Order: sequence, then C-alpha cells, then structure tokens
Amino acid sequence: MSISLMPYLAVVLAAANPQKVPEQPTFEHDVRPIFKAFCFDCHGEAKTPKGGLDLRLRRLAAQGGESGPAFIVGKPADSELIIRVRSGEMPPGDKKLTEEQIQVLERWIATGAKTVRPEPATLSAGMLISDDDRQWWSFQPITKRTPPPARPTDRARTPIDNWLLRDLTAKGMTFNPDADRRTLIRRVTFDLTGLPPTPAEVQAFLDDSSPNAYEKLVDRLLASPHYGERWGRHWLDVAGYADSEGFNEADPVRPTAWKYRDYVIRSINADKPFDAFVREQLAGDEMVRPPYAELPPAELDKLIATGFLRMAADGSGNAGADQKEARNAVVGDTVRIMSSSLLAMTIGCAECHNHRYDPIPQTDFFQMRAIIEPAYSPIAWVPPAARRVSLYTAKDKAEAAKLEAEAKVIDAERLKKQQEYINATLEKEFAKLPDAIREAARKAKATPVAKQTAEQKKLLQQHPSLNVSAGSLYLYDSKAANHLKKLTADASAIRAKKPVEEYIRALTEPAGKLPETRLFHRGDPDQPKEVVPPGALTVFEDILPFQIEKPAGLTSSGRRLAFANWVTHPKNPLFARVIVNRIWLNHFGRGIAGSPGDFGRLGEKPTHPELLDWLAADFRDSGYSLKKLHRLILTSTVYRQSSAFNPADTENRLYGRFPVLRLDAEAIRDGFLAVSGVLNPAQFGPPVPVMSDDVGQVVLGMANRDGAGYKRGDESLAADQHHRRSIYIQLRRTERLATLDSFDWATTEPNCEARIRTTVAPQSLFLMNNEFVTQSATAFAQRLHKEAGDDRDQQITRAWKLAYNQVPASADLQRAKTFLAEQESYFRDLKPKAPTGPNSAAPVKGKPKPKPDPKAKAETTPADQALAAFCQALLMSNRFLYID
Repeated sequence: MSISLMPYLAVVLAAANPQKVPEQPTFEHDVRPIFKAFCFDCHGEAKTPKGGLDLRLRRLAAQGGESGPAFIVGKPADSELIIRVRSGEMPPGDKKLTEEQIQVLERWIATGAKTVRPEPATLSAGMLISDDDRQWWSFQPITKRTPPPARPTDRARTPIDNWLLRDLTAKGMTFNPDADRRTLIRRVTFDLTGLPPTPAEVQAFLDDSSPNAYEKLVDRLLASPHYGERWGRHWLDVAGYADSEGFNEADPVRPTAWKYRDYVIRSINADKPFDAFVREQLAGDEMVRPPYAELPPAELDKLIATGFLRMAADGSGNAGADQKEARNAVVGDTVRIMSSSLLAMTIGCAECHNHRYDPIPQTDFFQMRAIIEPAYSPIAWVPPAARRVSLYTAKDKAEAAKLEAEAKVIDAERLKKQQEYINATLEKEFAKLPDAIREAARKAKATPVAKQTAEQKKLLQQHPSLNVSAGSLYLYDSKAANHLKKLTADASAIRAKKPVEEYIRALTEPAGKLPETRLFHRGDPDQPKEVVPPGALTVFEDILPFQIEKPAGLTSSGRRLAFANWVTHPKNPLFARVIVNRIWLNHFGRGIAGSPGDFGRLGEKPTHPELLDWLAADFRDSGYSLKKLHRLILTSTVYRQSSAFNPADTENRLYGRFPVLRLDAEAIRDGFLAVSGVLNPAQFGPPVPVMSDDVGQVVLGMANRDGAGYKRGDESLAADQHHRRSIYIQLRRTERLATLDSFDWATTEPNCEARIRTTVAPQSLFLMNNEFVTQSATAFAQRLHKEAGDDRDQQITRAWKLAYNQVPASADLQRAKTFLAEQESYFRDLKPKAPTGPNSAAPVKGKPKPKPDPKAKAETTPADQALAAFCQALLMSNRFLYID
C-alpha cells in the first residue's frame, strides 16, 4: 500500500478504540463492532462456536454457552463477559480490548444491554450482515440533491462551490480571492498536462481579455495530447502498472506491457466514457471474437485493455519460484487490484477470514476469485510467456511465406554451389596425395563416419587437409567463400522484409472445462474446502445481485463480462463515488473521502458526503465523461482561489484556500526537461530501458553485462531517449529509476491507491548532486544563452519566466545578479592559472600557432559555470517544486 501508514493507523485506532464512552450504548452501534473485531471469529462466524457461545446477536449472548450467559443485565461486574476480558483471558493472544472498549461493554450491560431494533428470529451460519452494516455511508444509493443556495458575494461559479460554501459560511468563512493569472495558468497546466506552461502560453493568457479566457485555457489543455499522458499515469498507478513480472529477484521484463499503457493514454485523451473504459479492462476479450489478429483497431483495443488484469506480479514463469505460491499470489493480488481500484473495498483482508470491520465474508473474496479463475485456471495454468496473443494476420503469414520461399531458392542455390566448391577443393587436395593412397583416401572420405574402418579413420587423421567442409572452405578458397557469403546475405535480406510478429499482453480464457473455485481455510491453498460460485459483494445482494447472462455466441464463461456490468451498473453505490473521489484527490491532493482505496469502516469518511454524491451522480448521468468532470472542478471558485494560508482552518478541511502541493515525481523530472528545452515529446512505443550503473544507482541505459556484472560493451542510449517523458520510462519492480523514486514514485505492491508526498533530506542531496539534475541545469543555461544572449538582466528574466512563469521583482533581479557575480568569482578562482616565471615554457620563435579543432567543444568559462549553478538553484527551489 502506498498511503502513509501513520494516518492510516490513526484511523484504525479511532475505529477500534472509541475515545468517549457513550451514555446509552446499544448493541448494534457500540457493542457489535467490538465483538466483530475481537470475538466473532471464534464465537459466531465459525461453523461451531467455541464453548457454544454465539455473540452475533444480543439475545444469543444473553443465552450464553457452556459457561452460562455472557452477561447479566445491570450487573457488569458479575457478568462472565466482563470477568473474562478484565482478566485478560479473553480474547486469547496478544490482541486485547482497550480500557475504553471494556468500559463500553460495562456501561452497555449496566444500562440495560439495549438494542436499537428487534433482532431476527432466525440466523444462518457464518457472517451476519446486519441492517446497520447496510447503512454504511458508501453502501447507500447515490442521490443528486439540489445544491444549497449561495449569496451573490460568495462567487459561486459551479454547484461544487454551493456545497462547499454552506460549510464555510457556517464557520464565518468564505473562499480566498482568485489566484492571479500567472499562478492560475501554472497550476492548471501542471495539473492537466504534468508540464509547465511556456512563456508564450502565459503571455497569451495574460493578453486574453475575453470573459471566458480561463475556460478557453482549460479546454485547450484538455485537448492537448499531454493530458492523456498526465491523467493516464494516475490510472496506471491504480492499476499497478509495471514493465516487469516481479515476485522475486529474477523480475523478468514484460516486453509488451507498454501496449496497455498506450491504450490507457489513448482512451483518456479520447474521453472514452469511463464505464466503457473499465468494462473493456475487465472483460474486453469477452466483447470481441477471434481471430484476434484480424480485429480492427477499436476492437483490438478492447483486447489490449485486459492488460489491466495482467498487472499483478506474476512469478509463475520465474526460475526458482514456488509455483503454488506464485500462482496463488497472481490471482489474489488481481482481486485486490480490482477491488481497491474500482470499489474502494479491502476485499483482500477477507482472504484468510471474514473481514474484521466491514461486512465482507471470506466467501466474497473467493467469489471474486471465481470470476477470474477461468482465465487464471489453477488446473490449466498458463505462464506469462505462453499467454501472449499474436497479432500476425493471415496477410502477414502469406507475405512471410512468400518471402521465405524466395529466400529458400537462394538457400538452395547457395548449398548447390557450396557443394560444388567443396568437391572441387577436395579434388585439388586428393591430387596432392601420393598415387598409392589417393584412391583409398577418396574412398575413406566418401564413407559415412559411422561406417569408416579403423584404417580409413587413421588415414584421414594423417591427412587433415581432406577435412574440407562448409565451415572450413574459406581456408582453401577465400574467393568461393565470399560468393557464398553474398548468397547468405541475399537470403537474410529477403527474410528481413517479413512482417514483424507483434504480440500483446492480454487475459483470455482457454477453452475447456471451467475450474472449480474452492475456499481456502485460513487462506491456505493447501487446505481447500467447499466450492464457491462466482459472485460480487454479498452486502449488495438486495439492491444489485450478481447475475451471469452470456451473450449469444460467447464461448468463454461470461463471468468477467457479468462482473464488469455489475461494477459499472448505475445502481452500484461504489463505482462512481470511487472514481470521482480519485479525480478530486488528484486535483486537490486529498480526496473528499481521505482513503481512496478504502470506503469501509477503517477508511476516512468524506468531509463533504453530499458533494461527493452530487459529483458521482452528475458523473454517472453525464455519461461518465472525465473531461466534463474536469471542467466542472477546474472552473469552480474553490479551484481558482489563491492558496493564501487561513489560520481559521489550518488543515483546509473546508476548502477555504487552494492547497499548496509539491509536484509529483514525473512532473519534477518532466518539468526539468521542459524548462531546459530538451524534452522529447514523442508519444507511445516501447519504454526507455533502465539499468543499474557501476555504483548501483538505477539510471537510463541498455544493460550489457555478463553474469558477474562486468560491462561487455556499450550501454548508452540515443540522446533523445534520455529526454522522453517519465510515463515512457521503464518501470521495473526491482530497478526503479532514481530520479523518480527519490520523489515518491508509484509503488506496485500490488498497486498504488494514492501517492505519498515525503519531504526528506536525501531529496535535497539528490537535487544538489545527481547527474540528471546538473545536466538539466547546464542545458537550461545553454538555452538562456541562446534565447537571452550574454546580458545578465535578460538571462535572469528569461530564467524566471521559464522556471516560475513569473517576471522577477527588482529585489529578485538584484539578488540573482549578486549570486551570479559571486559564483563567477568562485569558479574563476578554481580555474588553474597559466604558469609564469623563469621556468615557464616560452613560445618557440617562428612556430605557427595550432589551428583550433572545429569539432572540439567550446571551453566552459566561469561565467557559464555560474549561470548553470544559478539554473540549478532555480530548479531545486521550492518555488519550482511546489504549486500554489
């Protein structure tokens, strides 16, 4: 998991440890959650409750077990329940109730052991999902209420503002004033594209006096191809995208995973309806029909989309991996990715037992396993390399066969000539032998090796010149060998014209009997129990039952297609909330619900639940358009306001200011490249490879080393490959590019629910010393020379516009000039001086001066070094690294 552990633990403790004992505790609201967390596993949800005690209902607890009633109404001190927990005897193990939790139980018993409502007369075995469970906020139907009214002075631009203003005005607050235009264009450009605006773009926005200038800016950015790269990366986080298999140190590369990455970028840029986007990723193969290689691009994209289900670490093809463990991990982690990314439910916590806090029985986890096990069949497992889908069309095969036939004609000609040359060479060698042995030697050479007599073998050994073969022909007749080489080259040239066979990393279901999914006792695959049918969340059975309705002609199980339709069904209370919350998180740095991967009891409740519901309903009703949702958020006053600090709301829970946010890892690296003027905007294709250098730091390069780690040859890449956007950098699980990893790059364990933002000393050291940073600063300085000449005032002003999208104030200008002067003096003092004095070399009289080498690099002057140091200072400053 990628969310910070301390806030998460705080939420867990808050949920399990009530800080205030209620005056009138009830079983449903106060006692049952404690029993569920500590007791139900033995006393209620097991097939046979231990000691005969079932605590799932108040009346069952009163009925008691082998030791009698669990409690005596009005007498907590005499109640067996309190005696056992006070003594520490119960619950067994290290996990004990807190003092506050014990006091809740005592007060509940003392005040009458009350319930909120009558309890059911009968109760089936296993996990009880109560009415209170079903009333949890994220399980409620999504409703679109009318936004509250706002005063004209409150600057409400969208319904989002109306919802937020209600809470702000109740606290005597309102929004901050709007941010200035330079701040706003920098904010929204980085937000939507992950790149800084150019000075020309900033000036155009400043010069646009139309009332909808900002709205036009938003539309231009949403239409940029860089938008899909930026927001596609956000989804790849959630999907757990990686370019390698992981699981153990072998970590083999996934050579075609990038096609799923490109599919995501294309889909986001095209504003594909998000429900369709998700359905394709869950069941794209069940939406198309083979042969897959013949599919048109739009249909092929649906197959590529299933790469989403191939993102979990897969060690089933790794050397030395425990196969049962590796295969079980693939299926389990895929369920975790699906549930956290699409439903924000921690279904993975129910792999070994019923969920401790949420109404998720263990069967729910295995029901979701049953959805994907026809593709990840435990009885007919397919390793990663064998799962690849060929895109070789019938036309490709015909063209390849035609070219192969042409090449074989040349091969035949070469073999014929080769034998002629060998025979001619042998005749020359036979002629050199004495007459007495010539015919015997000829006969020995013509006899197959297996049938040669001892005398024949000895004769041939005595005359090694007769060992003429295709491999040794060049030693006898170099001219003949060079014709033969030409024919080999001609055949190879023809074969090189064959269409290249492309593959995609997809998930498909092999033909054959559907596997049975069994529940594993304690999650142990060596302890399979009862068969579990495919299904989704049991808590939604009443409002949205899981049903499989196979379309006509579908030869696969149809399970994933049914699940895709269930997830994206308008009645699903989770899907739209989850996606809208993630979009909000990536705009404001925090979701309306603070735990984007957990909408259960251990997650944070939404700060503005009615706003979240309104946005989810609008997203659903408008056809799941991300770009429409972006426009709605970005044109609101809450987004356009300044980030000036407001002491009345230090944590900004009410959104009375825009949050100051540090750029994420990709935006920092890409921003360096853009400001330096070297960014390569090329899109799509195989990732830029990474490797570990001689000191173990992961850098860009094509590893070329032997088994001992010694370099065997060139490892460099073309210069433009070093300057590609970060989304196109290979993401290896065991070799993570240092430039990105230093600034909290996405984790892949198994996916990244939310990026963390750390501020640690190694980041400063990295910015001071890393080669990529210093190279970027040098390129930045060279750009300033080119665009601003040698005038320091012009260089500083241009640098300010490029790095900060601002014009330097007079004080900034003066400080920068002072810094440059001091740095230039420093570097001048460091430069070695020419020797002087009687022992220094004097010029030779009459000897001409050497001509300068036009290919030699110009000498770096102290002024150049000072400018590069200045540029590095700008790049590593908070003013560049943070968005306000």
